[in-house]
Amino acid sequence: MRGPVLGSAPVPLSVLDLVTVGSGSTATDALRTSVDLARATEARGFHRYWVAEHHSMPGVASSSPAVILAHLAAHTGRIRLGSGGVMLPNHAPLVIAEQFGTLEALAPHRIDLGLGRAPGTDGATAAALRRTDTLNEGADDFPQQLAELTRFLDDDFPDGHPYRRIHAVPGPVQATSPGGVQSPHRPPVWLLGSSGFSARLAGLLGLPFAFAHHFSAQNTVPALDLYRESFRPSALLDAPYALIGVSALAADDPEEARRQVLATGLNMVRLRTGRPGLFPDPREAEAYEFSPMEREFLTSWTANIVHGTADEVRAGLDDLQKRTGADELMLTTHAHRGDLRLRSYELIADAYGLPTA
Repeated sequence: MRGPVLGSAPVPLSVLDLVTVGSGSTATDALRTSVDLARATEARGFHRYWVAEHHSMPGVASSSPAVILAHLAAHTGRIRLGSGGVMLPNHAPLVIAEQFGTLEALAPHRIDLGLGRAPGTDGATAAALRRTDTLNEGADDFPQQLAELTRFLDDDFPDGHPYRRIHAVPGPVQATSPGGVQSPHRPPVWLLGSSGFSARLAGLLGLPFAFAHHFSAQNTVPALDLYRESFRPSALLDAPYALIGVSALAADDPEEARRQVLATGLNMVRLRTGRPGLFPDPREAEAYEFSPMEREFLTSWTANIVHGTADEVRAGLDDLQKRTGADELMLTTHAHRGDLRLRSYELIADAYGLPTA
């Protein structure tokens, strides 16, 4: 589970990619940046590269994690690839088991299956995805959906279960077929969350846990404490393992970092007020007249973005890891241009003395 701790980094470093589409660019541009970023961070020793399921957001081109991960698997060779995460209530568990079984066959021993119970979008879009208006049932049924998915991944429904003769393929059933040779390994399941629900469930099931510090910073320490207190050893883990998602942006010019953070803030203001769009150009953000309420939200949101020079970002990440005791830091970088995102990871890698290709 744990990756190598390289250079002077306090813990393994990983990447969360939202496949950001900036104004004036296309989804094709964003996806090409993702390939470049996955290859660059693999070369520098980052441990994982995850993409997150979002819907109906023009500035986020990651609505289909399994498709993107298959593409990234074809362009990388070592870095772990995974979902951060798949929103399980949006899907039939069998479909997710088939998708990630296929990814595991494409990139053996490199796939993580991170699961969330939020819709990854607004209520109306969630209803369209699920073809039902009873959205709360999806979240409430998450433990049952998770158990069903796990059964499909392990191919171990008990006798008498209505799904006993249904198999996720690729999967373990292939090893039991005549002449079958199938790897016993399957993608490890992670639970994702921004509150205590998934933290407690991950602990009780002995699963690794990923907390969304980048949009729920006030809940980080309480959720991690709850996870560790609830933890029961499992076949996967004998001790708790928690990573946190961190919004971080390093730049050669700290003023450029500040401008990109302001654009990130405007992007979130628009999202939270029902006006999602492409990631704005910093000049647009600087010209925007924030209302007092928007300015208050902007200040609160951007306070949790670790940004500035490489040394400033390194110091901020070190402090955050000490305060939370996180076992891994997963960095997500938002900027209007792909080259700035790439440069941020290069600067952070250099600041920690990570290996060069």
